[in-house]
Amino acid sequence: MTYDVAIIGAGVVGSSIAYVLSHYDVKVVLLDKENDVSMKTSKANSGIVHAGYDPKPGTKMARLNVEGNALIRELAPKLNVHFKQCGSLVVGATPEDHKAIDTLYERGLANKVPDMKIIKGKEEVHKLEPNLAPEIDYALYAGSAGVIAPWELTYAMALNAVVNGATFLGDAEVSKIEKKGEMYRLTTAKGDVEAKYVFNCAGLNSDDINNALGMDSFSITPCKGEYYLLDKSQGNLVSRVIFQTPSKMGKGVLVSPTCHGNLIVGPDANLNVKYREDVANTLDGLKFVRDASARSVPNIPFFENIRNFAGERATIAEMDDFLIGEKEGMPGFFNFAGIKSPGLTCGPAFGYEAIRLLKEKGIEFKEKDNYKFTPLPKYFKELSKEEQEAMIKKNPAYGQVICRCETITLGEILEAIHSPLPAVSIDGVKRRTNAGMGRCQGGFCGPKVFDILMKENHLKFDEVYQDATGSSIAVAETKGGAK
Repeated sequence: MTYDVAIIGAGVVGSSIAYVLSHYDVKVVLLDKENDVSMKTSKANSGIVHAGYDPKPGTKMARLNVEGNALIRELAPKLNVHFKQCGSLVVGATPEDHKAIDTLYERGLANKVPDMKIIKGKEEVHKLEPNLAPEIDYALYAGSAGVIAPWELTYAMALNAVVNGATFLGDAEVSKIEKKGEMYRLTTAKGDVEAKYVFNCAGLNSDDINNALGMDSFSITPCKGEYYLLDKSQGNLVSRVIFQTPSKMGKGVLVSPTCHGNLIVGPDANLNVKYREDVANTLDGLKFVRDASARSVPNIPFFENIRNFAGERATIAEMDDFLIGEKEGMPGFFNFAGIKSPGLTCGPAFGYEAIRLLKEKGIEFKEKDNYKFTPLPKYFKELSKEEQEAMIKKNPAYGQVICRCETITLGEILEAIHSPLPAVSIDGVKRRTNAGMGRCQGGFCGPKVFDILMKENHLKFDEVYQDATGSSIAVAETKGGAK
């Protein structure tokens, strides 16, 4: 399998690069060791679109944050990605907090962040957010911040890449990479792949990919963050993203509405993980989130919690910026590594950064004249009554509700399974349609989605996976009837 460009990792970074490259006459393959896109850090995060006042001026992180924020505000409506520009507040209550918030404001000005202002006084701050802690008297407002469905953004970019000629290879972990003349040969679980240019977007494993080629090396340190996701009954507790005054450990525990109407609280920042991809929730981690969140928003009704989850960020110790650029001594091999927060916000900008890097080397690709822009399907429940009736008349499957909590129909699930970039698991369906995202967390619709996947993909009962390949739900027959 020979390509012009191979991209290792199908999170928001790799999918963005594939999306932008798919606008050009270039043969692209997007590889991931999992069976779908957005399976790791890109699905398990806060879903925040940061304004860009936090990164140090002059860094790649600062520039790409502001670029990515603007691109998300432009692309999300066109791609039908759920996004809400709700704004954010960094809140504080001490002279030290005030000073730190002023520093963020000055950074924001240097980074050319639009629509910022300092809010002074308890009365003014609480007019904006009545449920803040009573002692809070100072805040930085950023109007360009928002909330997004991170898996939708990643999937939308990867889908457009595939529709326009890129190849996605899932379950294709790269076990070896070597330079062969002008080409790189990647040994994967799906066979050998050769490409002239390689983009290393492997997240938590990007150091392994880079270091396999020798020369300059680096090490990824995973940082785990744990979260609460509360029911939609609590989605209006705050109307903006509420950040605490940042410390050396990060931006603190945030409290925020989500783009789907829930409330999210978290994360902590745990560098003492047992192993990479350790995303188990812990009593200590969740207790920390509960206690810390009270400093900004007290009395959060955690009894309305519907799900806990954790994700890991790929950090590089002693580095305050992303590691982006061509590897020393390996022409055509580019690292996009150490992509921690605000990596999601930078997402759409990473693809354009990749093009810039190629052009700096004198590489030019011809733009396609017939690019097929492909928005995500709108949720059936968000259509007008007339549009719904027309869809049911055309295909009765849209009249059968499978997920009661989120009102997701059989037609939507079938569309996800038979997409050009298809859902191959129950969670794959969940990320594309929102089936299973509601209060019961798939308790009602999960078995139905299981049956639909088994039927549509002609699978045996133990070949239907919850998410990753091998995560079988049914492993043996207890009664007759399973096929």
